[in-house]
Amino acid sequence: MNHAIRIHEHGGPDKLVWEEVPLPDPKPGEVRVRHKAVGLNFIDVYFRTGLYKVPSLPVTIGMEGAGVVEAVGEGVTDLKPGDRVAYAGALGAYAEARCVPADRLVKLPDDIDFTQAAAMMLQGMTAQYLLRRTYKVQKGDTILVHAAAGGVGLILCQWAKHLGATVIGVVSTPQKAELAKAHGADHVVLAGENLPQRVKEITGGAMLPVVYDSVGRDTFIASLDCLRPLGLMVSYGNASGPVSIPDLGILAAKGSLYLTRPTLNTYTASRADLLATANDLFEVVRSGAVKIRVNQTFPLKDAAAAHAALEGRKTTGSTVLIP
Repeated sequence: MNHAIRIHEHGGPDKLVWEEVPLPDPKPGEVRVRHKAVGLNFIDVYFRTGLYKVPSLPVTIGMEGAGVVEAVGEGVTDLKPGDRVAYAGALGAYAEARCVPADRLVKLPDDIDFTQAAAMMLQGMTAQYLLRRTYKVQKGDTILVHAAAGGVGLILCQWAKHLGATVIGVVSTPQKAELAKAHGADHVVLAGENLPQRVKEITGGAMLPVVYDSVGRDTFIASLDCLRPLGLMVSYGNASGPVSIPDLGILAAKGSLYLTRPTLNTYTASRADLLATANDLFEVVRSGAVKIRVNQTFPLKDAAAAHAALEGRKTTGSTVLIP
């Protein structure tokens, strides 16, 4: 018996359908994983609405999960049934069991449980590449993190603080401001405030070397205005809608700025990069420097309710779906 959440057409949370699907046999190079927990991420909303394209419909969405190896395909030698594993970046996670390419799986340390793993693989590895590779945060840097009380945001705040940075977090409510402060944000700005002016005050006019923006359309211009000359705008999400740049000259006018739109799949495309990224994440979590906050759980069959909560900004930290 195997069930999954699938979409047959794009639209709202009501398009998420819980239905029985065949139990797949692993092909050569694949592993069948029996999920113990599945991560919820905003990218799942993008696939559901059609902002991001799927190969075909119907499709099982979801990009992140943790569980136990049930079966291995031909040629798989480094994993065996019973191994505890996790992954991020492979579409199809909203299922009780599914097959995953073996080279996309990482073994879980014994002291990281399935719920924690499902909450942190995509969000935590995203934070890792943003802080350590897209812009290598150094001690003494001041950085800005949008959606600072969200899943990636809380990890970014803690990890950046661990690296010695001063963190400015942007949140939507006073309650989320307190949460961000408790997780490493030195300064918190509420959405609706004059963000560039607040950054100018906080930095004494120096402005910022980097802004991490997962909100997208609604915050893009204000984020650019928070950067110092030659600063880096990291636009890594579209929670408010996709960003459109009518004229690249805006980057010149605002100080010869740099702009990047990174993705986890690019940064972990090679097996070596995937393992290095995951191991760096495991290290900071196991050390206690970064705590993964699973603040909401839903049964997998109730994924529609989870999506509604996420889009309604009713969630904080990470949300996990339990098969």
